Amino acid sequence: MTDADSAFNDVSQKETATGKALTGQRLRSLAFAYLAKKEFSKAQLRSKLLEKDAIPSEVDALLDELAQQNYQSDERMAGMLVRSNLRQGRGPQRIQQQLKKYHIDSTLAEHDLSEVDWFAEALACKIKKFGEDVASDPKIKAKQIRFLQYRGYQMDVIMRVIHHKAED
Repeated sequence: MTDADSAFNDVSQKETATGKALTGQRLRSLAFAYLAKKEFSKAQLRSKLLEKDAIPSEVDALLDELAQQNYQSDERMAGMLVRSNLRQGRGPQRIQQQLKKYHIDSTLAEHDLSEVDWFAEALACKIKKFGEDVASDPKIKAKQIRFLQYRGYQMDVIMRVIHHKAED
């Protein structure tokens, strides 16, 4: 194969690759199909569409349009993440990690996070795992502290929870 032949093959491969790129209605349909299944952050949806060989400028324009028409909303996604993580017994630090994982600005979840009684959430989590008794053994207390830290609760809340008695 000559250099001219290999150059022709490179050009033709690029043309076929761009010919198969998602554009227009196909791109829009795929975006709606993803959003119909579950909520996505803007960054997640962008990466999923780019995986399908979509043109970045068209993806950005489509995402702006979807956000403007409220089909895609990072604020809605942030609220969903907060509620989901609360149901799983996770604290504010773990929720912040989740927001970063999905590339969502943490300020979008501030309202939802500020309404939570973190002491009550941590206490419910501790009672579910260890019961209502206050541990006197340092090893058991350390185990409870580690558990609540892993769940993402702050140390001041954890200390109040592990010393909390039912009659308080």
